[in-house]
Amino acid sequence: MSQTTESGRKLFVGPRFRRIRRQLGLTQTQMADGLGISPSYVNLIERNQRPVSAQILLRMAEAYDLDLRDLAAGDDDRAFAELNEIFSDPLFRQIELPKQELRDLAELCPGVAHGLQLLYAAYSEARRGETIAASRFAGRDEPIHYEADPVERVRDLIEANRNHFPALDVAAEKMRQEIDAPPHELFRALSDRLRSRHNVLVRVMPIDVMRDNLRRFDRHRRHLLLSELIDESGLVFQTAFQIALLEAGALIDETMARSGKLEDSVRRLFRISLANYFAAAVIMPYGRFHEAAEALAYDIGVLGKRFGASFEQVCHRLTTLQRPTARGVPFFMLRVDHAGNVSKRFSSGTFPFSKFGGTCPLWNVHATFDTPGKVVTQVIELPDGSRYFSIAQTIQRPVAPHAQPQPRYAIGLGCEAKFAPRLVYSMGLDLATGDAVPIGVNCRLCERANCSQRAEPPLTRTLMFDETTRGVSPFIFSAASEL
Repeated sequence: MSQTTESGRKLFVGPRFRRIRRQLGLTQTQMADGLGISPSYVNLIERNQRPVSAQILLRMAEAYDLDLRDLAAGDDDRAFAELNEIFSDPLFRQIELPKQELRDLAELCPGVAHGLQLLYAAYSEARRGETIAASRFAGRDEPIHYEADPVERVRDLIEANRNHFPALDVAAEKMRQEIDAPPHELFRALSDRLRSRHNVLVRVMPIDVMRDNLRRFDRHRRHLLLSELIDESGLVFQTAFQIALLEAGALIDETMARSGKLEDSVRRLFRISLANYFAAAVIMPYGRFHEAAEALAYDIGVLGKRFGASFEQVCHRLTTLQRPTARGVPFFMLRVDHAGNVSKRFSSGTFPFSKFGGTCPLWNVHATFDTPGKVVTQVIELPDGSRYFSIAQTIQRPVAPHAQPQPRYAIGLGCEAKFAPRLVYSMGLDLATGDAVPIGVNCRLCERANCSQRAEPPLTRTLMFDETTRGVSPFIFSAASEL
């Protein structure tokens, strides 16, 4: 288990130290040579039998151009949150497993923890597949092919890379330097590039032609057709997306290859996701965007104006600022609809998103639908005492024709409370000692009692029934966790 000494100058961070060494592609001997210590000492550090001193940390930062936050416990915290969610399943109800053992497993044996996550995900998908098959093919003998959820698999791949793909950023920055157009002329400049370099004509078409499509690439006629319903920032993004496929396709394939063999549906979705990443990096080049974000105290509205991007595009891009030499605030982001369904989820920080459920209704990202277009802020506190600062706002997606349901979404963007002073939205707030809204990851994993918003009982407690009592919550459960 990681710990600091009384002086606070030494850390036991063996697994994270090993992870960084492997990411650098170094042997223990090579790492020892670079740090001026013996290979045996490196071995002892990685086994948590020796601490990492402040002097060694500084040598690491200088020798390998590292941000010391790479040794932070973010990955361990996320792994612990996922393990806690897994072992909350009734499948493990008979196992008396203290939470500290889960934390030790996440920190000391990250490979084993990841294996358990993959195994449980496969189990969950198989269980879901059986349910779907039973409902659709009851009484039939046809063979059924069931494939794991590609959306969740791609989310895992993106999270494994901390939502940061440096090679794509570098290539996109180079392309934007070549284009050299201000934001208000970028759509025209990208369209010109498609025409001159790829013989592709960009056309904005009326809704009666596009019907249910916002973008369609006609390979035979070499036309990129975009719906008139898309706003300016969307037109720029869709055009940049097409350029990403045509000019950065090989680089995207190389990036995907590092994740190993992928199922066809996963590979296709991952490729689209990486092309989206490249498109955003063209619109908001890393260096310029990071510099502006820091200078403007992460004012999303001003950043959107400066780079010609939408609120959602800016928020998503902010979660990718993990370049070691120019890190931004480690944000997490999600997009929800009015019913609370999560359709986007990204994190470069430590927020423990639930992989197998929704979000807490007390998080005010859900309340933004009552104040459309207005940015709302909130300090939230999880049951373990960790605090986060979040902002949220509704967004306007491409307008639907009259009489069709108008798409309504909200974006939530947040970070650990310790980073909040760097944000313009935290001005005047008491982040250290002020009141915070107590929330859970979701109802099924939250053990808070007497919550008036609780929709389901916690998986980790035993339900109790008492006809003489009715509390603010419809569920009464035992006080002692079974974990």
